[in-house]
Amino acid sequence: MHTLLRVIKRLLLLVVVVLIAAAAGAYFLVRASLPQLAGTAPTNQLKHPVSIERDALGMATIKGESRVDVSWGLGYVHAQERYFAMDLMRRVAAGELAELVGGKALPLDRQRRAFRMRARAEALLAALPPDQHADIAAYRDGVNAGLDALASRPWEYWLLGSAPRPWSEADCILVLDAMFFDLNDSGNARELAYSRLKAALPESVFRFLRTTSGPWDAPLLGAAMPLPALPAEGDIDLRKVDAKLLKLADADVRAIVPAAFSAAVEEEPEYQVLGSNNFAVGGTLTATGAAMVANDMHLGLRVPNIWFRTRLQYPDPHRAGERLDLIGVTLPGLPSLVAGSNRHVAWAFTNSYGDWLDWVRVNLDPADDSRYRTTDGSQPIARNTEIIKVHNAPDEKLDVRDTQWGPILAKDADGTPLALAWTALQPGGVNLELLDLGGAATVDEAMAVANRAGMPAQNFVVGDAAGAVGWTIAGRIPRRVGDCDPQLPCDWSHGGGWDGWRDAAEYPHVVNPPSARIATANSRTLDFDDAAYARVGDGGFDLGARQQQIRDGLAAKERFAPADFLAVQLDDRALFLETWHRRLHDTLAKADAADLTEMKKYADDWNGRADPQSVGYRLTRAFRLEVIDTVLSGFAAAVRTKYPEFKFPPQLQSEHQVEAILQGRPPYLLPPGYADWDDLLRQCAQRVAAKLGALPGGLAARNWGEVTTTHIAHPLSAAVPLLDKLLDMPAEALPGDSNMPRVQGATFGASERFGVQPGHEESGYFHMPGGQSGNPLSPFYGAGHEDWAQGKPAPFLPGETKYTLTLSPQH
Repeated sequence: MHTLLRVIKRLLLLVVVVLIAAAAGAYFLVRASLPQLAGTAPTNQLKHPVSIERDALGMATIKGESRVDVSWGLGYVHAQERYFAMDLMRRVAAGELAELVGGKALPLDRQRRAFRMRARAEALLAALPPDQHADIAAYRDGVNAGLDALASRPWEYWLLGSAPRPWSEADCILVLDAMFFDLNDSGNARELAYSRLKAALPESVFRFLRTTSGPWDAPLLGAAMPLPALPAEGDIDLRKVDAKLLKLADADVRAIVPAAFSAAVEEEPEYQVLGSNNFAVGGTLTATGAAMVANDMHLGLRVPNIWFRTRLQYPDPHRAGERLDLIGVTLPGLPSLVAGSNRHVAWAFTNSYGDWLDWVRVNLDPADDSRYRTTDGSQPIARNTEIIKVHNAPDEKLDVRDTQWGPILAKDADGTPLALAWTALQPGGVNLELLDLGGAATVDEAMAVANRAGMPAQNFVVGDAAGAVGWTIAGRIPRRVGDCDPQLPCDWSHGGGWDGWRDAAEYPHVVNPPSARIATANSRTLDFDDAAYARVGDGGFDLGARQQQIRDGLAAKERFAPADFLAVQLDDRALFLETWHRRLHDTLAKADAADLTEMKKYADDWNGRADPQSVGYRLTRAFRLEVIDTVLSGFAAAVRTKYPEFKFPPQLQSEHQVEAILQGRPPYLLPPGYADWDDLLRQCAQRVAAKLGALPGGLAARNWGEVTTTHIAHPLSAAVPLLDKLLDMPAEALPGDSNMPRVQGATFGASERFGVQPGHEESGYFHMPGGQSGNPLSPFYGAGHEDWAQGKPAPFLPGETKYTLTLSPQH
């Protein structure tokens, strides 16, 4: 027995020693992949020295004697701090993720590989202007030099058992493509669903269900619209639909506000608007006379953050003796400042939600289904075999069919093949013109660059040091010709379709409006009667409540300092939900059901804000979603009589449709199973009470913070037990929601916030989640995250220099 005990002790000691050795080995591997922060790094690829200064948060100031040299230095820094994140972005766009992480990424790779983005990127490189090609080539060389200079490959590759693949020029284009995938629906699901709605329902009902505007709108031009007119009683009677079709077997109709707005729990999904807030005021409203610009771009939150804080300084190629000074955020993988200021102009983006994709009906040749009809006669369908490499598994082949309009990816309601026309796939739709924003000195110059930039089309808000402000669309706008409805699949074989790009003169522009205020937040910006509205189109605008709250917040003040802008960005007042809170209160007051007693008690735990401690806020929000789901279920059931698997598309205007129905209370639009509209509202409240009350702690524990508690994680933090404790940001219950300026969810929200006056950057503020570095041993890992969480106005400019690295030419 004593011998056995000694053996067990030795084995336990051995296990401890092995664990300690493994931990020590992991520590030294991670430490070996830390970037060099100070001293000198020799290179034979630069003409002049480049200095890289970092402050306490890791913000990098890169100084050089040419833009090409600074692009090289930026690539060097991006690779040393963020190579794994860059690698993920290019692979996600190209459909090459399984090669790195294995077969679990195959579904995404198959979907993305059908677009053949790498082949398109390589073709685009040949058409780049010489100066852009020089920048992207220098950036590529800097990236690879930075990667090679690490003492060890980035730690993530050790964990995955892979080696990093060198960076190429095409990879920069793929990073831009990744943003197209993030900001556009590459499946164009809304148009597919509209095709089925139109085929299954009377015209008046179809028009009602694709309502694009209403009282919550706050456009830059024009006015908000009234609630939509209800379809006539003789056109539809939802009381007669089959109640069995109200729900799908595996999903409910809540696709109208689809999958999880970063909810920590599954019972309250909401649509996550991949968009942003941006706004500006003119110099007549500021103490300095310069315009003031703010931006918070709403994206998925992760560690490290998507953006990299950067300052770039180099001689102005157009103004002798002057130097450019660009301050803001870069996107690792690209050699340009994305948003920020150059001391002459400051600029910001929100997703435009214009109509940038169309389904084209592909009429196959009856005599040969390998060919299709075009305006030039029968053409062969292009076929390509894509090889998807899979880590530690056999390769997979994917057959891709392509047309002159785009790849064949879906089928219309009648089974006709559909090809996708998308700005991201058209020649000229992707380019690097955004690089020229760094040299813009006025609002007009900046808007001219924005109009020719090949990028996901954005609302571009800009202000300059002279006090001017402006808005336009950044990104290419297709020139639609013919009489097709752009929100439905159309046959282009007889003419019509897209005919190149709109000229800058045809773009919408708003410059120095009388109010000296501009605000956009992903909803409609233009008047329906403006010709530019038809050119931009409606790709699924946000409801407008957020944009309206920002607009009204700006209108309430006559003078602005940076602190006033931050207050607008952090505004978590639940103005949008006030009507729904009253509706819930009235519903509960009328009800005498015993199962609503507890809900009555907690529904008035309400202070008019998206407060993490509020139970009433959460109950009101869940009630709204349940009512929308229920009211629209009858329409979905009517469509399912013809298309059994139908789901509503992402459509944020459903608020207007449901409000029109609840105000009118027409009996013929009541779904089966309800005696009247009061009964429907009461049953919706009962379902919410039952669902939330069944969770641990009952309704008393269901505060809003349970949903918004942040889960901002590194992509690999779940790969090894307890790794999340080392890599992820602290979980915090934060205020905010979707239909207010402070957008906040568990894994979604403001990827940065800044406010700045060009020429007066010292008064500006900036913060972002997740930190600068991807290495957990870096002093910059998670740095600044708590400023973001608490809404603290940290400086826009870099702080005192803590580290200086000189990239020194060796010839």
